[in-house]
Amino acid sequence: MSRIDVNKTYKLFIGGAFPRSESGRVYEIKGANKKFIANPAQASRKDLRDAVVAAKSAVSGWANATAFNRGQILYRIAEIMQGRSEQFADEICLLEGVSNKVAKLQVDEAIDTWVWYSGWCDKLFSISGSQNQVSGPFYNFTTPEALGVVAVFAESKPSLLGVVRTLAPVIAAGNSAVVIASESYPLSAITLGEVLATSDLPAGVVNILTGKSSELAPWVGSHMEIDGVDVAGLSKKQEEELKLVGADNLKRIHRFATANSPERILSFMEHKTIWHPIGI
Repeated sequence: MSRIDVNKTYKLFIGGAFPRSESGRVYEIKGANKKFIANPAQASRKDLRDAVVAAKSAVSGWANATAFNRGQILYRIAEIMQGRSEQFADEICLLEGVSNKVAKLQVDEAIDTWVWYSGWCDKLFSISGSQNQVSGPFYNFTTPEALGVVAVFAESKPSLLGVVRTLAPVIAAGNSAVVIASESYPLSAITLGEVLATSDLPAGVVNILTGKSSELAPWVGSHMEIDGVDVAGLSKKQEEELKLVGADNLKRIHRFATANSPERILSFMEHKTIWHPIGI
């Protein structure tokens, strides 16, 4: 007996929930074979604002969690991804037109990236924090802490690995994130949202928007509650435009040359110096 396929609806991921865009807009994506796949939501400016509100409300609790606890949760994300590796591989094959072997290698590397950054969570203080030598009856300590809300423009290809290697260092640092998924290859990002929703990650720490980067980038740059941006998925021209509108609020805007590096974590952290008197 034949049955009707239950096609997946790809929604946004905001505050731990999966809403449609408030504008009601969607856009069409096709696979490597040029056949229709899905109509993901096309995020609006209001959706971006909602995502930032969710991220802002979550950042304090996440930043103040122990580094060991953050590492455990990042490792848990890797565990859940491992259990859904076939689904990720199928979506990569469908969109990118690569072989199943190549897709599985990308999934494995994405999982390994989560594990790699989970190990760094409780080691950052040993490579970045310090006791400073000062002249006077004081102890002087410098320690890294989370920057705040960071926007991430995910790379287009590789679609899954591109979003993981931009997102993982941001939340490993204790920041909350607003991810703008690849416009052409968004499926992996939304499926990753389903993983995050069941991984013990507090709601709002990661928010994922699909839609047009060219439309969202200027609003990201001008938003006063976004403290940093990883522009990996933007063109050089879009990056320059974002820097212009982001100058007023002194955003930290980065594009990284290396795939996995502690630099990607520390670039979205601030250094706090504490003075403590010696004796009475």
